[in-house]
Amino acid sequence: MSLDSVRAFFAQKAPDVAVIELSVSTATVAEAAAAHGVEPGQIAKTLSLRAGDRVILLVTTGDARLDNAKAKAAFGGEIRMLDLAEVEGVTGHPVGGVCPFGLATPLPVYCDASLKAWDVVIPAAGAIHSAVRISPERMAALTDAEWVDACR
Repeated sequence: MSLDSVRAFFAQKAPDVAVIELSVSTATVAEAAAAHGVEPGQIAKTLSLRAGDRVILLVTTGDARLDNAKAKAAFGGEIRMLDLAEVEGVTGHPVGGVCPFGLATPLPVYCDASLKAWDVVIPAAGAIHSAVRISPERMAALTDAEWVDACR
């Protein structure tokens, strides 16, 4: 179902973007980088976070780490990762396939400035074996994302 919602998202908003399905798992940054033949930094990972009483998504490079001080400043307070059950419940995507496309619940999406180091990034596409190739700017535009500096 999750992969279907991502396909529907792209069919409606960007029919030129193809969903790539692989026969191997791309659930982790290392697996995705190996499967796509790219550096880990080119994988766009989506973090599901709670910032105060809001649930948000932060898309960042695969090799970036959340910086607590920067994240606190960017999101106006303490942040924490959602637990596994919360992630799938709110995004509609399984852990390892979470992306900012085709969400079950409308969520604020943020793109970390680290993504701008790449012309093309590879985020998941709703399943642990699917992805898309897209420019960070286009991904942000399609998801109405706000740019932030929350990682190191």
